[in-house]
Amino acid sequence: MNEILLRPQFNKLKMTEKLTLMQSLADCYNMTFQSLYVFTRWGQSCTTGIFEKAGREFVFVPGDTVTLGWNQFAVGLEQNCLEELKHLLEEYSYEGSPEHFLRQYTLPVRVAELPPMLVGRNLEEIGWEPVSFWDSRLQEEHREWLEAFWRHEHSGIQKYNIVGCAKFERFGTRWQAYLQHKVTYPQLKETLKEQGFSLPTADEWSYLCGGGCRTLFPWGECIDASMHLRHYEVQGDPRPYDLEEPNFFGLYIAYDPYKQEVVESDSLTTCGGDGGCGVCGGLGPMLGYLPCSPHYRPDIQKDNVINSDFKFYRPVITIQ
Repeated sequence: MNEILLRPQFNKLKMTEKLTLMQSLADCYNMTFQSLYVFTRWGQSCTTGIFEKAGREFVFVPGDTVTLGWNQFAVGLEQNCLEELKHLLEEYSYEGSPEHFLRQYTLPVRVAELPPMLVGRNLEEIGWEPVSFWDSRLQEEHREWLEAFWRHEHSGIQKYNIVGCAKFERFGTRWQAYLQHKVTYPQLKETLKEQGFSLPTADEWSYLCGGGCRTLFPWGECIDASMHLRHYEVQGDPRPYDLEEPNFFGLYIAYDPYKQEVVESDSLTTCGGDGGCGVCGGLGPMLGYLPCSPHYRPDIQKDNVINSDFKFYRPVITIQ
């Protein structure tokens, strides 16, 4: 591997050298180089390139050798998180320590060599086709879906979902209709391969999410009481959600426990969420967002049919 593409060496380059390197990558992978940008978050920083390809935004993420996984607190728990965990453990009559409890859900500590990548900044939906309200499938074949939506259109909702069939989303004053199509895991991987992309592996996802952090989350060991989180927000709080800002690599990643990212494996596997099970189950913010930890165990599915309501993907290009 070219050492200049590894994080320790890449970070030492001058801005002019980084600019030349980014332009070179754009030419090599038929992308449009947009700009250099400094992303800083949670004590980590990366000056990297932003690219565009086929309407998608990508960033360059340098390779590195990092320690992944979690087995103990690196800096200890804040009081509010400790009390939240202890209360939950008492409810379940769990006699072990908080660390022992959390180790059941995290991957063991290991060292991994991660390649340099060009990574899609945003999650992308799977199996949803945007259609006109005049599409014959809505007007004729499945008009009952359209009629069900019309009954709720003026109720103040922003989204109406007919599970496994269709959905309607509001964008300002405009509604967009989508039809759902079944997609299997092998089909998704084959489609990406034909486009020149792939999925990140679970280890690569962990690196993209945490950057090699040794704490449970990229920002620390627990959910800070001041954080503004989706699903746990105070009504009327106008602040943007803390986790829905780009991270230190410029990626929008692991910001919602309802959203599971499909990763590369032998069978359908996801990282970065549990489909909202913890949130719906009434768990507090720390455990509700635990699946968003870079160290959380990937979820291996029983079949290869992708649930488009909760599963998303992120295209990557591994730099050779």
